[in-house]
Amino acid sequence: MRMMMPLNDSSDSLLDFLERSPTPWHATANMAERLETAGFRRLEEMRSWQLSPGDRIYVTRNDSSLIACRLPESPLTALRLVGAHTDSPGLRLKPNPEQTSAGWLQLGVEVYGGALLAPWFDRDLALAGRVHMRKPSGEIASVLLDTRRPVAIIPSLAIHLDREVNNGRAINPQTQMAPVFMQYGQEGDFERLLKGWIEEQHAIKDATPLSFELALYDTQPPARVGVAGELIASARLDNLLSCFIGLEALLASDRSQGALLVANDHEEVGSASAGGAQGPFLSDVLRRINAQVGESGEEGFVRLIQSSRLISCDNAHALHPNFTDKHDAQHGPAINGGPVIKVNANQRYATTSATAAMFSELCREADVPVQRFVTRADMACGSTIGPITAAELGVPTLDVGIPQWGMHSIRETAGSQDAEQLIRVLTLFFNRARLD
Repeated sequence: MRMMMPLNDSSDSLLDFLERSPTPWHATANMAERLETAGFRRLEEMRSWQLSPGDRIYVTRNDSSLIACRLPESPLTALRLVGAHTDSPGLRLKPNPEQTSAGWLQLGVEVYGGALLAPWFDRDLALAGRVHMRKPSGEIASVLLDTRRPVAIIPSLAIHLDREVNNGRAINPQTQMAPVFMQYGQEGDFERLLKGWIEEQHAIKDATPLSFELALYDTQPPARVGVAGELIASARLDNLLSCFIGLEALLASDRSQGALLVANDHEEVGSASAGGAQGPFLSDVLRRINAQVGESGEEGFVRLIQSSRLISCDNAHALHPNFTDKHDAQHGPAINGGPVIKVNANQRYATTSATAAMFSELCREADVPVQRFVTRADMACGSTIGPITAAELGVPTLDVGIPQWGMHSIRETAGSQDAEQLIRVLTLFFNRARLD
């Protein structure tokens, strides 16, 4: 039997990051904490920036999108950019979530993104997200909340009451997916619980919740799976896995070149937001950086962008042993087979032959295998922040990803070796002097 290589420290760090990041706001806060520990300085968009060669800086928007940048000691003429996204499909609470049925207080939910709904049934669900409140002093503030323990469940209907369920049954998220939350609960109980969680987690007594963005998540922790630990199973691998990989590579880079990580929110719902890839966040930050440490003016900015390269990282569909017919016969990426170049003739991915050649050469230099994915010609293809960012900025871009199973499920599966391989390649990319 072929045994896998021993797992390294980054695998433990990955599992910890996944468990502590149940929402985009938590993921962004965790990345910011890691950056500050490594010596990066936080900038505020409302304030004036003072930048110098060699600076290490980061900035967030809406507390759910993040950009981190290492500036070179030499004049800034090009950037090596890696992009990912912080959000994942799932269930979000409605603004007035309380509803009652058969003696139970339930929570009204919306489906965020293209979630695979069936796996959400019979899971131990916690609540996490962001709450805006008024303190007793009158100050308006926001806090992150995470119940950590399961507080809700969406129970399945017994097969005895639906004998055709295994023959394929449509799921109605409005009428069939309201989580059970509290027996004999009354109107106002949810706000009372919110106030209690705020006091418990932030020592703020008698706060008045004003609004919130809260999501349900599965409390089952990430785990290594397989006899030899070949797999990692977790929620939100798409796309926190890429956020972790990009951050690890940025922190491991040698500071010789201009290097930037962008982690956008809202990719799963189209990216059209202030912090999404279709919004101005990345352009705003790049223009401010270029104005201070690059070649000033519009022409200087265009020269910077055209001299730079973006690697958009978002997971790829691995060849599924039970559904091999769902892949093109020549393009079925293997778990633990190395990073995947994603190609689509209709620009659902931004890869060109030039950017693919650059990445292939990086993999060769890093001694990492490289794979390619193309969707079957008779199937629709998903997309990423890659084409959107390329269209917004004009930066030469390619799409790559780690192969995984169960994309958009409440629990997804990837290889335990692939993350480390892509970290090596992206670290080399961040350090590379030439980008052609």
